[in-house]
Amino acid sequence: MSKSVVVIGHGMVGHRFVEALRSRDEANNWSVTVLCDEQYAAYDRVGLSSYVGAWDPKELALAGNDYVGDSLVDLRVGEGALSIDKDARTVTTTTGETISYDALVMATGSYPFVPPVPGHDGDGCFVYRTLDDLDGIRAAAEKAGPGAVGVVVGGGLLGLEAANALSLMGMTAHVVEHNARLMPMQVDEGGGALLARLVTELGLTVHTGVGTAGISQADNGIVVELSDGSTIDASLLVFSAGVRPRDQLARDAGIAVGERGGILTDLGCVTSDENIYAVGECAAVEGRCYGLVAPGYTTAEIVADRLLGGAADFPGADMSTKLKLMGVDVASFGDAMATSPGALEVVLSDASKGTYAKLVVSDDAKILLGGILVGDASAYASLRPLVGRELPGDPATLISPAGEKPGAGSLPDDAEVCSCNAVTKGAICGAIAAGACDIASVKACTSAGTTCGGCLPTVKQLLADSGVVMSKALCEHFAQSRAELFQIVQSTQTRTFSALIAKYGKGAGCDICKPVVASILASTDSDHILHRQQASLQDTNDHFLANIQKNGTYSVVPRMPGGEVTGEQLIVIGEVARDFGLYTKVTGGQRIDLFGARVEQLPAIWKRLVDAGMESGQAYGKSLRTVKSCVGSSWCRYGVQDSVGMAVDLENRYRGLRSPHKIKFGVSGCARECAEARGKDVGVIATENGWNLYVGGNGGQSPKHAQLLAGGLDDATLVKYIDRYLMFYIRTADRLQRTAPWVESLEGGLDHLKAVICEDSLGIGEELEALMAKHVEGYQDEWAGVLGDPEKLSRFVSFVNAPEEADPTVVFDETGVRKVPVLMGMPSIPTRR
Repeated sequence: MSKSVVVIGHGMVGHRFVEALRSRDEANNWSVTVLCDEQYAAYDRVGLSSYVGAWDPKELALAGNDYVGDSLVDLRVGEGALSIDKDARTVTTTTGETISYDALVMATGSYPFVPPVPGHDGDGCFVYRTLDDLDGIRAAAEKAGPGAVGVVVGGGLLGLEAANALSLMGMTAHVVEHNARLMPMQVDEGGGALLARLVTELGLTVHTGVGTAGISQADNGIVVELSDGSTIDASLLVFSAGVRPRDQLARDAGIAVGERGGILTDLGCVTSDENIYAVGECAAVEGRCYGLVAPGYTTAEIVADRLLGGAADFPGADMSTKLKLMGVDVASFGDAMATSPGALEVVLSDASKGTYAKLVVSDDAKILLGGILVGDASAYASLRPLVGRELPGDPATLISPAGEKPGAGSLPDDAEVCSCNAVTKGAICGAIAAGACDIASVKACTSAGTTCGGCLPTVKQLLADSGVVMSKALCEHFAQSRAELFQIVQSTQTRTFSALIAKYGKGAGCDICKPVVASILASTDSDHILHRQQASLQDTNDHFLANIQKNGTYSVVPRMPGGEVTGEQLIVIGEVARDFGLYTKVTGGQRIDLFGARVEQLPAIWKRLVDAGMESGQAYGKSLRTVKSCVGSSWCRYGVQDSVGMAVDLENRYRGLRSPHKIKFGVSGCARECAEARGKDVGVIATENGWNLYVGGNGGQSPKHAQLLAGGLDDATLVKYIDRYLMFYIRTADRLQRTAPWVESLEGGLDHLKAVICEDSLGIGEELEALMAKHVEGYQDEWAGVLGDPEKLSRFVSFVNAPEEADPTVVFDETGVRKVPVLMGMPSIPTRR
């Protein structure tokens, strides 16, 4: 007869335990009862912030969390444990039922710590831990309205996650941290200073070195009093000041707990009762609690092994962390604070680029002990597995932008690539050798990359180095290519990501497939890209309809079709740049870019420009960027055609057209080619016999000249061929594939393209033209679409309240450098007028 195990708690670690036990228990010796006191089965708590915007619990659900088809698992959602009788080996649930067990696994996790400040339990105070918590915060934020102030108490990893969530809800976020720097457990003084500057530039207000003295109710919200005597008028407050292990059930049952809390266990995760185990954040393994998912997963695997007759012990924990908030990378690994005897620190800080990198090495500078990366954490995946090993080069070179970074091939086989799931390079290479030929297969075989995903760049590099032929599947969630998904969306008229993945994919999606599907939806219909569920699919740029820059601010680029702009519009652009302290640049695409805007300033800037008759230039999107032109026959003595008029017509026709990658046009009025049309995705050059049409020219890492598709075209034929060409590209290209490599990838190359576009060899010419006509008819300016929709406006910290006069606090010195007041001890940031 099978034995029974009861699992109290169904978070990420509880679910991992059930999966590990059931996958290894080939003889079906154990039946499992899972008590889940939340209303949702196990979900990705690490990715809790991604719930904001989507507001769909299914998006965070862990794969297989319902155990459908497994008769030996009894999952009870909404039913928790009330008490434990360790002598009788029973658990009484919140429904009053008593369940017997042979083994009990406590996976009760943690609860948010709320400092006992006066007023902490009043209206408007929340914690940040569960989906229900976020629903409550969302309701309060919507009631307060866009731009309302939200305060987060706690500037650690979870505190910044909470602040980011408030910003995404349209609030003005303040972070209060009693330590002298943000994320004090992960970054040092130098990294903390840069992090504070970066998030401040992104719109957060940071208060460090102060505590929360009290919270009082006010007519329109709450007043938060800080320990330095200052106050913050706010609509709500979120406590994110750390967590405490949920060990009360164990205490009540007489099970030993640690001195600082947590259910005390040995290295085998066995408690003071040999039939009871503890895993995850509630477990104090030899007296220490671990608050990260990676060591939690390790404890789950250990208990599964123990129940099946093994003798696994806890090997210690990798406390490395990596996160990205509002475009800011932060990573910490190994002995980041240099506490090891004789440890040396190698630091490279570049304030102008907004990066900070530190490696901690042994006293002979040969062994890597740890490190901190802020602003740019791209080296994390290659450096973290080297902790405790000899460095492949000079430490300073490894963190220098110009230095050569260690590749995956240089790692030894026993180097741990995936710290969340303790997967080594050797295990990954073994899976690849056994036939795992794509990311999804490697994940399935090894579990690498299934938690935080930080190791996936290294996994991809190992796949590439192995010489395997990569699958054309878009990602692990869609077996189809991008072109196949386009056909599915177009033919089935599917209009939401959730519907598409439910019928044609699997899982919850990822940062690969979501933007791709968003682009496909946008190019097959005229819905605004921030329309309902589509908003949650967008990357940072599209989410805020602006291009994020390396310092975390955004650029605003109004459209100037063909480079034309009126004098009045130029004046408005100049006034906007002056009033908001923006840096201006005339680009090679014949338009004016405005740099340095914060998220909450964007709608106010847009309104000024839209009121002047301008619209979004979509510099942020994978879409048409610009149509460059010379002055043509209107002004130039050599011009043979009206290149300006054609450029304006083409830009107005194809504006807003979403595509696999950005598209640029050029229109030259004669063969002298002043618009550099042959370096563009679409190049048009005037001759005395009509227009010559060139396609497939790109810049970038491998510049390509455009090739002649057809010559001597009249206006109507030129437009028809461009319609077909663009729609054929959008329909068939791969994800992020520019037009130059796309043309080269076509079987038959340019000759095939000519046959399809000019001769209609596939009989789809009219269909392609109809799709383009639908786009032209349904076009809407994305900036104006936000300004006219309160729901979309709520995604920004503040909205249409542009000042009538210049901000008197924005001043410049005699050299044209904007004076920025010192904030929280941070130095002024020079910004050119």
